[in-house]
Amino acid sequence: MTDRALVVVRAGALTTVQDLGRPGHAHVGVPGSGALDRPASALANRLVGNGIEAAVLETTLNGCAVRTRCAVTVAVTGAPCAVTVGGRPTAWGAPVTVPAGAVVEVGPAVRGVRAYVAFSGGVAVDPVLGSRSTDLLSGLGPAPLADGAVLPLGEASGAPGRVDVAPAPGPADELVLHVLLGPRDDWFTKAALRMLAVGAYRVASASNRIGLRTEGPALERARHDELPSEGMVLGAVQVPPDGRPVVFLADHPTTGGYPVVGVVRGRDLAGAAQAVPGTPVRFVPVPVRR
Repeated sequence: MTDRALVVVRAGALTTVQDLGRPGHAHVGVPGSGALDRPASALANRLVGNGIEAAVLETTLNGCAVRTRCAVTVAVTGAPCAVTVGGRPTAWGAPVTVPAGAVVEVGPAVRGVRAYVAFSGGVAVDPVLGSRSTDLLSGLGPAPLADGAVLPLGEASGAPGRVDVAPAPGPADELVLHVLLGPRDDWFTKAALRMLAVGAYRVASASNRIGLRTEGPALERARHDELPSEGMVLGAVQVPPDGRPVVFLADHPTTGGYPVVGVVRGRDLAGAAQAVPGTPVRFVPVPVRR
């Protein structure tokens, strides 16, 4: 029987297994998790003939390397980077046939933060609550990759994409986040809401899968009493005591006690996954009729 598996040669700074996540469990304190850049993950899966729900590897900044124990089709998308198979350069953003025993090396991101590595058949670690995703906040799912770890692969079921290189937009020079104001925008002064729209914000180095932190002008509160803990959603823009907005990403906590000035439009969050520290951030408030 073919040994459908991968051996981790170089785990990289932070490489995790991700799929579409485990939505529907926030009431018991479990985040949705899943790939931060959903379009890039879906594209990688389509290129190797998987459904978009198949589990992939999500790398952070400096890539990873794995040795295949079987012949497999591989595709790398997301942050542009160098890709080699057996030490020889190969295509990024395209399906590549990899023989058994070869090392697939995903190099450091040239632009952006996260690359997505799909394998025909998908990464077949055991699911937890219906998902194979690593959740850094709750600890559910497989641990982040470590050198020497062995990851099983599923059986390939679809044909690879018929493309030389798939067109894909690179990370933007400026992160534009459309923010639906509320539910706690009334906890901030009018000057603070204007500042949210015009302030010079940048991505902070402390950003991670839980939240994109920003550097820039503080948002002044109109109210200073305590807010009872309430539910948090993907894309919520929470404002901690230092006044700098934090955009909640896939591994965000399901409750929080700091006011949420708004919620980022879902289709803008893929850009947040690829924004390197120092990237300018422009919030575009969208008022809500009440």
